[in-house]
Amino acid sequence: MAIVNVSDTSFKTEVEATGTVLVDFWAPWCGPCKMIAPILEELDKESTNLKIAKVNVDDNPESAARFGVMSIPTLIVFKDGQPVDKIVGFQSKEALKNVVSRHQ
Repeated sequence: MAIVNVSDTSFKTEVEATGTVLVDFWAPWCGPCKMIAPILEELDKESTNLKIAKVNVDDNPESAARFGVMSIPTLIVFKDGQPVDKIVGFQSKEALKNVVSRHQ
């Protein structure tokens, strides 16, 4: 799967569906967000049953506010359209895999 960029208007269609979706709330000026991006690319290549979506908080403040995103990067795991886990700050690839695997 390819990582999808999600907007406030496409959030419901792209994220709140069936399956497991890892949503990265980020901004272009955020250093830790830039550090986690290649890790998400690797996870995307390795996972066949995980969708990864990115939400730019500067361009899509409604989605960020709706899920209480106060710091970035914030990653939220959605399972069948419902948020089930939240990770704030930079995390290693193994830590992200562990969190996601609990919900697949």
